[in-house]
Amino acid sequence: MNYQTPALRRALAADYAIGLMSAAARRRFEQLLLDDAALRTELAHWQESLASLTDAVPEQPVPDRVWQGITARIEPQVLHVPEKRPFWNWLRVTAALCSIVVLVFLGSLYNRDDARYRATLLSADAQPALKVEAHADYLQVEPLTLAAVGPDRSLELWAIPADGKPISLGVIPAGGKGKVELSAAQKALIGQPIALAVSLEPQGGSPTGQPTGPVLYQGALAAL
Repeated sequence: MNYQTPALRRALAADYAIGLMSAAARRRFEQLLLDDAALRTELAHWQESLASLTDAVPEQPVPDRVWQGITARIEPQVLHVPEKRPFWNWLRVTAALCSIVVLVFLGSLYNRDDARYRATLLSADAQPALKVEAHADYLQVEPLTLAAVGPDRSLELWAIPADGKPISLGVIPAGGKGKVELSAAQKALIGQPIALAVSLEPQGGSPTGQPTGPVLYQGALAAL
């Protein structure tokens, strides 16, 4: 691996600063730091850029209703199944289900839009909270363990480039699942070494163009 490639050095420094490296990768990177002053400077830039975001994250207790919702989704559901059904009824149901599966599969092939980049954003206690996939024209977001957000608040997604100044990528849909459309300028950011962060903002997003509330989640965007 050519560790002199600028893009690779920035990406490695970002992963190390955020804490996404495995133990073995961290040891290799720390060995590189011993003899590479420029790499230490790159790491320092990332650490300084992310320091304010990390300091701004307060400890947030998870509401009981969130845990209740999670428990309700993962506990086995009791289904009522009739003891007997005529053979022809089961045959018709099976044929209908097979038709649905085929239609869904064909539809997924027709609408396929492979992701180019992916990030898993972590909470302050390093728990996976939000999955982000970058496609050609939009971001697909999916909640993992998002905390509940009040109706007067929104979660806003930010790109953190190497210079450390956050750039808004848009407001995350209510519930944390859906698409975030990208402008031409935002698309240009996706191919660069950037970190992602999510802040808690007033409904509709930050009124200032910069994060105004606490940063709840963050992670690095990596190519697939």
